[in-house]
Amino acid sequence: MRAKLLVLASSIGMLGWGAVLPYQYAYAADTRGWGPLVAAAASSLFSVGALVAAPLAGRLADRFNPVTVAVLAQLFAAAGVASLVFADVPGVFLAGMLVFGLGLTAAMPAKQVLALNWSSGDDRRKVFAYKFTGESLGMALGSFLAGQIIDLDRADGLDIGFVLAAGGFALSSAIIAIAGRGALRPAAISVTAATGAVGTIGGVGGAAGSGAAGPGADASAAAHRGGVLRAIATTPALRWTAVVTVALALGFYAQFESGLPAYGITVLDIDPASIGIAAAVNCIVIVALQVVMVRATAKRGAPALLMAVGGIWVLAWLVLSSALLAPGIASALFVMTYGIFAVGETMYSPVLNPLTAQLAPAGMVGQTLGTIAALQTAFSAAGPLIAGVLLGAGLTDVFLGMHLAVSLLAVFAAWRIKRAMAAPPVDRVAEPRVREEPRVREEPPVREEPPVREEPPTTPIDLVRA
Repeated sequence: MRAKLLVLASSIGMLGWGAVLPYQYAYAADTRGWGPLVAAAASSLFSVGALVAAPLAGRLADRFNPVTVAVLAQLFAAAGVASLVFADVPGVFLAGMLVFGLGLTAAMPAKQVLALNWSSGDDRRKVFAYKFTGESLGMALGSFLAGQIIDLDRADGLDIGFVLAAGGFALSSAIIAIAGRGALRPAAISVTAATGAVGTIGGVGGAAGSGAAGPGADASAAAHRGGVLRAIATTPALRWTAVVTVALALGFYAQFESGLPAYGITVLDIDPASIGIAAAVNCIVIVALQVVMVRATAKRGAPALLMAVGGIWVLAWLVLSSALLAPGIASALFVMTYGIFAVGETMYSPVLNPLTAQLAPAGMVGQTLGTIAALQTAFSAAGPLIAGVLLGAGLTDVFLGMHLAVSLLAVFAAWRIKRAMAAPPVDRVAEPRVREEPRVREEPPVREEPPVREEPPTTPIDLVRA
């Protein structure tokens, strides 16, 4: 029941994302007349807030009750987005967007830890799948509702969107607080069944001090020496998980809201209405296939599924590239591409966070999830800038080729994860070898015969006595 309430809360919480972010650039630049520089700075500050908040919130979720962390973070986001109603000068608007990004992102690793805590190994992928689907629906619903009621021709035209977002965060916080009432944090959670991984669980399921070797145990040892960043850098499976996360983010999520629409409008010359149709198709495919895909891939290992996702990304970019050669069906190919990406998303989201949690150092699950999320956010924030520079300079081939290469990198990184997790454990501390002295061959001991008892000589008297 707690997991279902968490899914509902996550869906409602993402209303704010959909109600504000798609419209804030036009609102700041055109409606308020602050210009594109302020609008771009607002998006950048939102991303900076996300980058700072995720690792910090993950650390707090490890040390304190993740319910409290998630509730306070979302209330913080509610305050930030509500303050935008009163933002009449650029400085206040920028500060509000920063707080909005801090609160929204700080809640994410805490909710991921709750999803781990409130699910078992048998249904963990399903919980993460439902959570992702609910968040996608929440974003779509928020964007749809805001699109029906906002008016970007008026200075207060987006206020209703800000209020809708703040209300969504407040309601989401209340649901999580109710779900977490009386819940105890388990000491250990097994995620092997959820990820199909090979090896001993160190981050979530491994008992401290058990001496078990494996990816999680290696990460734990590295974490004690230098923190979670060192653990990620020195643990092969965790390092390649970070690489595949960044690569898959750059291959699609970084371009979802700006790069792909810009490519469609400026290069393929498609109708802007096709952008909205493509986004709707993406959401519909996710909702239609998510449960089916979880059941179909239940026995598949997480690295193999991530390799499949990278392959789907490659196929999607090949279809986008082929649209250049077929202008007559470019719109149809563009919309179809969003559907192809959605198929990969139904495999990506249910396995990535459980896999990261499995490989995380013991006692540092939240920090690891937050750090990986921060890396994803940082590179995703750079996506629109890269797309703008390349497409603006007419380097369409470079734009397409770069994303094909990044998608292939994701396939390779997932393959390396599979190899790293299948490798036999290596003892971190090896006993020093003692030099053996040459053995001297010993002669076998000579068996001594028992002494022979000598009989006294026989005398004539003895003969007479006999």
